[in-house]
Amino acid sequence: MADTGRREPATFQEIRDILRQVSESQQETDRRMQETDRLLKRQAAEADRRGQETDRRMRELNEMFTGHWGKLMEALVDGDLIKLLVERGITVDYTFNNLKRDHDGRTWEIDILAANGTEVVVVEVKTTLKVRDVDHFLQTLRHFHRLMPEYGDKRAYGAAAYLKADEGSAVYAEKQGLFVIRATGSSASITNRKGFTPRVFAP
Repeated sequence: MADTGRREPATFQEIRDILRQVSESQQETDRRMQETDRLLKRQAAEADRRGQETDRRMRELNEMFTGHWGKLMEALVDGDLIKLLVERGITVDYTFNNLKRDHDGRTWEIDILAANGTEVVVVEVKTTLKVRDVDHFLQTLRHFHRLMPEYGDKRAYGAAAYLKADEGSAVYAEKQGLFVIRATGSSASITNRKGFTPRVFAP
């Protein structure tokens, strides 16, 4: 008898078997997708943890570098500061380091302050001096007599001290009327041109 190509309708059991196979296949696909999703989440979490750990270590190194160098710079400048200022005609009776004052809702910091009976020199110390540092320091000097009212009757001068200067910041600082102090090795020197007259920040 010739094969007509017809197939007998699937039996109920065959349909159940097909549906069961499809269901099992779908469940296996879902399981693998869930495993893949969990793996990706673990990898992302691990990458995030490593990134946070790297950021933390970088912050610690930066704080250590900045803190240690800052202390070194302040000690270096403070050690030579009296001699340098006396050479410029400014006597020094006493100095203070790391002064902080709260004013207008913010904390202002002064790295070094040198004073006599009529004058005060405010020193900003930077490992690397930038133009924006000079601008920020000028803002501090403009507020100085309000920040430090006990010096309200004294003429105030500013000095920017650095180990390295970027962006022509040393020249810029001098043009703004600031003493410019460069730390070199184990000493420091004022680098302003001959005949330089410092700007007076009056009360």
